[in-house]
Amino acid sequence: MTRSKKHGVIATVTALAVAAIIGVTPAAAQQQVDAKVLKNTGTPNDALAGSWLSYGRTQGETRYSPLKQIDTSNVSRLGLSWSYVVGAGGGNQEGTPLVWNNTHYGITTWSVVFALDARTGKELWRWDPEVNQAAVRPKICCGIVNRGLAIYDGKIYAPIIDGRVEALDALTGKVIWESRVGYPQDYISITMAPRIANGKVLVGVSGGDHPVRGFFDAYDAETGHRAWRFYTVPGNPANPYENEAMRKAAKTWGGDFYKMGGGAYDPEADLIYVGTGNAEPWVQKFRGAKGVDNLYTASILAVQVSTGELKWHYQAVPNDNWDYDTVQQLILADLTINGRPRKVLMQASKNGIFYVLDRITGKFISGQAYTRVNWTRGFDESGRPMINKEAFYDKEPITIFPTAGGGHNWAPMSFSPLTGLVYVPTTYGSWTFAAGDEVTRHPYGDTGLANAFLTERPNSMPFIGPEPLGNERGVLQAWDPVTQKLVWRAPGGGGIGGGTVATAGNLVFQVINDGRLLAYSADKGEKLFEIQTGRTGMGPPITYEVDGKQYVALIGGLGQSASIVGPTNAKFDHPPLLFVFALDGKTPMPEAAAPPPPFGAPPPPPPSELHK
Repeated sequence: MTRSKKHGVIATVTALAVAAIIGVTPAAAQQQVDAKVLKNTGTPNDALAGSWLSYGRTQGETRYSPLKQIDTSNVSRLGLSWSYVVGAGGGNQEGTPLVWNNTHYGITTWSVVFALDARTGKELWRWDPEVNQAAVRPKICCGIVNRGLAIYDGKIYAPIIDGRVEALDALTGKVIWESRVGYPQDYISITMAPRIANGKVLVGVSGGDHPVRGFFDAYDAETGHRAWRFYTVPGNPANPYENEAMRKAAKTWGGDFYKMGGGAYDPEADLIYVGTGNAEPWVQKFRGAKGVDNLYTASILAVQVSTGELKWHYQAVPNDNWDYDTVQQLILADLTINGRPRKVLMQASKNGIFYVLDRITGKFISGQAYTRVNWTRGFDESGRPMINKEAFYDKEPITIFPTAGGGHNWAPMSFSPLTGLVYVPTTYGSWTFAAGDEVTRHPYGDTGLANAFLTERPNSMPFIGPEPLGNERGVLQAWDPVTQKLVWRAPGGGGIGGGTVATAGNLVFQVINDGRLLAYSADKGEKLFEIQTGRTGMGPPITYEVDGKQYVALIGGLGQSASIVGPTNAKFDHPPLLFVFALDGKTPMPEAAAPPPPFGAPPPPPPSELHK
């Protein structure tokens, strides 16, 4: 795993995409809704169309909103309505805010939860889990970050980076229960947004670039009691297997078993879909037997929510050697393919392939390169990738497409049922891999790699997928999942940082990591709006409606360097902000922050508050 992802066995990305639906709203707020039985479909008949109730808004993680007050005719009138200082934090913003009951809910990179009036930005409450930063920071795999919250039955469920899950009263911020998922001394942290499925809180752990055995848990949403745990790879062969799935997986390994994984939820089938991480160390010669698949790494799993039982799996990259974890976002949709209605699961995987699977059976429907790819030349009839033998780098450095950061990483994509297109933040590029002589410990895990080679090493492997857009490394691509073809693309962005949301106003909003918010026509890709927020390290956008007014919101800005230990709310110049835009917004944009320091530069000195 590279630094920028692997934030949750389900997640990641990635991300466990399930219902995040609330119970009964206060009488003073809006009409009572029994959301325990309400299905938040994201259709025009959605009873809570103005809210944003889950990481991907809907149970299928589509990141599509039926709101259309802002459309192609007026999006150019967007202006800042209000902003809010999020907090010091420790890294890039990756969180998706939630909106319910006229209230904005968010979380900082150090897991501080806040609630705001969604119309004005006035703070209603703020809760600090008081993480022991000095103890936690050295044990965290991939950055001081947080993907967001879950909400259900009047409770906010917060992932705490030190391995806890907290249930808070959504109106007051008071702690209702706390559960311990794992411990930082074991290299376990939590950075994913939890999901709610069938009355359970689902959460997975980070730490996959350390010797961590990946797993995800289900907790009772009312009590916090753990209902079940599902491991994504086998454990020590000397110990009993937890279930038949682990017994089968053990036959596909030859050495140590550890890794982690990402996902989505189908309430009709009661299946949670989970994407898993790649194997460690990266280089196969250090993992024991050669030529085995290492289940269930780099896979998509379907697990019964009521029992925790594995129903099916699809392995995207058997015996992965290139950090091609499969924790990226999963989207559920109903598509007509070859004249036949299909219930599908879609993923623009890190490995550069756009997958369409039958979500009930796990059957491979199609897979196509959406960026430049050379590790595989395609698929056999069963959907197994035909890996190029030259892509293995045990003996000499090899240049592989896409980059180890992936063609698509954690930056959320979105699906519009109006256009039938998926909007994918995409990266074009390569990485040169070289095996080391032995496994050595690095800050982000035991990769088994020699020092990174930046110079491309030409080889004869054929490329599949679209050609790059000129010299652009990052683009936004509109992809047709039925025909598996590129429809349009625009320069800017990439698979890491920012993200997209699609709306019924025929719009796609994109946040780019350099601080920009843009809007395109969803059908044709015409750029209609652009504004620079003056921040970098950006989270994905959402849209919501309060009192008949539609807003677009995002969190942006680098927190304090992760090497600085101090108060989670330490004051400093140009802090991360929650930006909220609306038509004809007149609030002046905050002063821009200085550009981030070059990669590898020493951190800035701590603010004066840290010396008091």
